[in-house]
Amino acid sequence: MQEARRQIQRQLDLIDRQITRRMTALIPQLKPRRAGYRRGRAPDPSAFLERYRSHLAAITAERQPEIDALSRKLARQDAAIAAYCVRNGLASDRLNARGPCNRGGLAVRSRSQGDRDHG
Repeated sequence: MQEARRQIQRQLDLIDRQITRRMTALIPQLKPRRAGYRRGRAPDPSAFLERYRSHLAAITAERQPEIDALSRKLARQDAAIAAYCVRNGLASDRLNARGPCNRGGLAVRSRSQGDRDHG
């Protein structure tokens, strides 16, 4: 289950990198083509950001159905892993352990023993 979850997460990361790569390639096209000072007015500094954001929204919208499907699948896998951990009495503390189920609860057990020694 955890390997399938990692594969889905890798797919989402790949999509994110692809969007970033496309936006990076678009940046030169988004810059103003001529200096505004020659025409008597300063260039609008927010115009670049507006163009960038609109292109980012368009590119993201193209991939949004795929992103949504993968996100839903990832959420289902997280729920299944959490349910498995609860069913088998494993800790699901991801911050202090190596995996979603805490690899057999070893980190929680060692932390509990440490608390008993100092308390």
